[in-house]
Amino acid sequence: MMQLTDSMLMSLSKEAIMCLDTLGALQNPIVPDDGGLPLTKILIQKHISLDLFIMKRYTAIAGIKSVLNNVCARIFKDILQIICNNNTTDRVEDFDVLDPRIWTNKKPSDDVTEQDKTMFLTFSRGFPVSEDEVICLFRRSYGQNSVEEIVMGNNFEANHQPMFATMIVDGVSLVDRILKGRRLIKFRINGKDIWARKYERRV
Repeated sequence: MMQLTDSMLMSLSKEAIMCLDTLGALQNPIVPDDGGLPLTKILIQKHISLDLFIMKRYTAIAGIKSVLNNVCARIFKDILQIICNNNTTDRVEDFDVLDPRIWTNKKPSDDVTEQDKTMFLTFSRGFPVSEDEVICLFRRSYGQNSVEEIVMGNNFEANHQPMFATMIVDGVSLVDRILKGRRLIKFRINGKDIWARKYERRV
């Protein structure tokens, strides 16, 4: 990196911004045949494409959050203090750059919260879906350990039909496997539709 010219660094930063924009896009961008990241590909000497950030969206987001919280916020605490007007948390103030806890062999995406691996399911009115059906559908498709918890919604219709559920799966990578790069995907079980998307907590 030290040998790169300013113009090349600027071009690389633009490719990095493209990756972040892809993660946050409501509609997936059209990816060029070359993957859209030619300079990054040369730098890392591996094939890489914007498709990776579409198909692994939530794994990447979880990894970025982990690096920001566990590495960047600690190593660059002086910059963080300026940004936060010196109103930082004890977690950052107490940081030791040699703390071995941040230099582990685990993947950043392993450090996730329950919200990171929670999905939101909705059901069609008039076609009641049971908790057992939901569990059966996803465990049959993704393995017996794929579903950790199901919470059926309490917005019951007149016939006591829940219209939504939240589902915690066994890892954020499974969220990406289920969605296949989409924001919303449909499943069917016993002739009934189940719509799945990533759970986003309302503020």
